[in-house]
Amino acid sequence: MGRVTTFASSGDLSRKEETFVDLGGGVYALTAEGDPNVGAVEGEDFLVCVEARATPVAARRWLSALRERTGKPVRHLVLTHYHAVRVLGASAFDAGEVVAHTATRDLIEERGAADWASEQARMPRLFEEPASIPGLTRPTLTFTDRLVIPLGGDRGDLVLAYCGRGHTAGDIVAWLPSRGILFAGDLVESAAALYTGDAFHDEWATSTLDNVAAFGATTLIGGRGPVVTGPDVGRAIDQTRHFLDELRRTVGEAHRGGSTPRDAFQAAHAALAPRYGSWPIFEHCLPFNVQRYWDELSGVDWPRVWTAERDREVWAAMRGER
Repeated sequence: MGRVTTFASSGDLSRKEETFVDLGGGVYALTAEGDPNVGAVEGEDFLVCVEARATPVAARRWLSALRERTGKPVRHLVLTHYHAVRVLGASAFDAGEVVAHTATRDLIEERGAADWASEQARMPRLFEEPASIPGLTRPTLTFTDRLVIPLGGDRGDLVLAYCGRGHTAGDIVAWLPSRGILFAGDLVESAAALYTGDAFHDEWATSTLDNVAAFGATTLIGGRGPVVTGPDVGRAIDQTRHFLDELRRTVGEAHRGGSTPRDAFQAAHAALAPRYGSWPIFEHCLPFNVQRYWDELSGVDWPRVWTAERDREVWAAMRGER
């Protein structure tokens, strides 16, 4: 196992190159070498934006690039889940509605402040000018199963859908059936490691990913990594499932065998690192991933709240630093 000298991503302070992707027909994405992706879909006279970035300052850089293509106002800002790096930039969008799953709303109320402190300590680079954040982002419109946004004219609909518990209890996807384009949030990653610290691993790896695959998307924007098309869509879903399956296998064997969480971490690292170890945030996430699945195997269905203090404790215990 390679030597890691800094906590989580606290030592990764170099800005990543951002790539604006124009998918044609008024559909856009911004990727950034494994940093969180964002996107937008044009309606007839409005925009739907997907994800908000970690701060208003970071969000405005994305909006500035978007404004080179369209001046339409943002009617809907869609949050695929509750994590701070996805939601705290929301005020920059001036959106008519901030849309999320009902579970995301509840998670923000339950643990949003703790998650903010946790993620800022883990990934300080993403929190550009954190003083620009006015407070917790709270959705103004929620749903539990499916919400359809008519785009107007001949643009069809944008369908927001809940596929089941996965990366969190409230992940949603945004599906543009007329184009076969799916914004999958962190339910699928493309050439980026998974964060599963608030996950429901067994459901995510099975029924939830089955529901994502059932859309039959020909273009997929995952939570991190490049936009993928054609056969690479299936490969991204398969890679996500494989990562989860190997994590479940190795941690499960350690748990059943009476080992310790640190033993489970070492087994998971040995199994996953050859394929995923060079991918963004692999070393950052794995201690938290292992702890969450260990908790699930120990009967803890609802994820324990991550705090800045607990983050450090788990990191040190997994890495053998105490």
